[in-house]
Amino acid sequence: MKKYRDAKKINRHIYHKLYLAAKGNQFKNKHVLIESIHKLKAEKIREAELEAQREARRAKNTIRKEKRVQRKNVQMGIETAQPAAVEKVVDAAPAKKAAKK
Repeated sequence: MKKYRDAKKINRHIYHKLYLAAKGNQFKNKHVLIESIHKLKAEKIREAELEAQREARRAKNTIRKEKRVQRKNVQMGIETAQPAAVEKVVDAAPAKKAAKK
C-alpha cells in the first residue's frame, strides 16, 4: 500500500481506510487488498462520471426552462420575441471588428 500511496495511485484517505482494514485482518492476502484498491478507484471514477452527468442534465434543464418561460411570456404578450440567432450575431459583431484591427 505504501508503494501505491507514494506513486499517487491512492490518496491518503483511501490509504488510511485500507490500512485500518488490513490491521483488522479483513484482507486474506495481498491480491485481495490490491483488488479492493481497484474496486474503490473504479467506484470513485464512476461516481465522478455520474456527478458530471447530473450537472450536465441540470444545466440543460435550466436552459430548457428559461426558453419555455420566455415562450410563455411572448405568447402572453409580456415580452417581445427576439430570435436567439439575432442575439448571437449582435454579440459576435464586436469581436469581428476587433479581429480586423
